[in-house]
Amino acid sequence: MKAVLALADGRIFEGKSFGATGEATGEVVFNTAMSGYQEVLTDPSYKGQMVTMTYPQIGNTGINPEDVESGKLYLSGFIVKEYIDEYSNWRATMSLGAYLRENGVVGIQGIDTRALTRHLRDHGAQNGIISTIHTDHASLLQKVRAVPSMAGLDLATGVSCDHSYPWAEGLWELGAGYADCSTKERPYKVVAYDFGIKFNILRCLASAGCDVTVVPATFPAEQALAMNPDGIFLSNGPGDPEPMTEVIENIKRLVGKVPIFGICLGHQLLGLALGGRTVKLKFGNHGSNLPVMDLATGTVEITAQNHGFSVDIASLSQSCELAHENLNDMTVEGMRHKELPIFSVQHHPEASPGPHDSQYLFARFVELMEKSKKA
Repeated sequence: MKAVLALADGRIFEGKSFGATGEATGEVVFNTAMSGYQEVLTDPSYKGQMVTMTYPQIGNTGINPEDVESGKLYLSGFIVKEYIDEYSNWRATMSLGAYLRENGVVGIQGIDTRALTRHLRDHGAQNGIISTIHTDHASLLQKVRAVPSMAGLDLATGVSCDHSYPWAEGLWELGAGYADCSTKERPYKVVAYDFGIKFNILRCLASAGCDVTVVPATFPAEQALAMNPDGIFLSNGPGDPEPMTEVIENIKRLVGKVPIFGICLGHQLLGLALGGRTVKLKFGNHGSNLPVMDLATGTVEITAQNHGFSVDIASLSQSCELAHENLNDMTVEGMRHKELPIFSVQHHPEASPGPHDSQYLFARFVELMEKSKKA
């Protein structure tokens, strides 16, 4: 079945449909990972976006029930050069196309994703529409130009959980599956704010010795502190952090009470709560092969990233210092408070997909909580 991708600036790509039939809109971004498309599909941070995979062949490893990062698919559409329906992987249970159809996600294949990626790099991430039911270019452009910009959208509160719950599942081990941490000693009580949290973040916290309780995005700070946590975790998530004024005010009431660790959107929200500002990047950073330098040690880490906004560290010069820097575009990848036990990173130390170079950051959070308990 024919499918059409139309960008808001008028660029048109024609290809073939795979996945669900229908029409979808969202901000078109590109992801440079060579593998891990299943984790990408189920990452809530992609809410409101259509993901272009720069690696040419997608679908080879199928889909398995263990590698999901949330309970559903959140992205609006999936764009690949060559879809492979016949998968080969000992853990796979279904094809990628069947998975997209089952979850109602529109996909397009057979287009020049290299040309699309270069276009987005040069002209910036922008809204697009994928249609398998209408192919008239003019009508598709009219529709996509009416879609609101990602800037100014609070998407995180819409993907957050609606009630608190405990988490005790640990990291995956070959031959054993995911660890059960409920019977292990977990001396550090952590309240994890869910702005679109990935399962593997929770697994990393549990495996690091944290007794985790996940709470909704707007969970009152006073109630969180009444749980006597040793630390607060602020999760990843989709959309623009600036419209999340209620959440930002809530984080302000947590600052200075217990150690705080933020990742991705949580990092941006923390920056805003501390009095800084954020900026929208031209095309963002999405992938699992992006270099970051830890400025304290000079170590270069290969990281997983998924963000379209960045913290302006100059706006936080009075309270925070730059801790990690992106070596591709020199944007802020991490910061730490000059006085309080607070730090955050823009990249994803939990990986899934991606390398584990930055996984030590969960141990760093535990160290901060241990020092705070002894103080």
